[in-house]
Amino acid sequence: MEQRVEIAEITEHVACMICGQQQVEGIHICDEFICEACEREIVHTDVRDAKYPFFIHRMKQMFQSKNA
Repeated sequence: MEQRVEIAEITEHVACMICGQQQVEGIHICDEFICEACEREIVHTDVRDAKYPFFIHRMKQMFQSKNA
């Protein structure tokens, strides 16, 4: 018996927890949303980059709010 999987297309704009922009595509982690552009930037940011502590701070806030 063949199973059919349907993927619902999400067209709702959601505010990115990193940049604050309303976007459609990205990832959801702990009920928070990170847009595709920010996800890409986080993944490619070197630990010595000045942006790195900002990303760490925002990610900590996400996990702390989930555990509160």
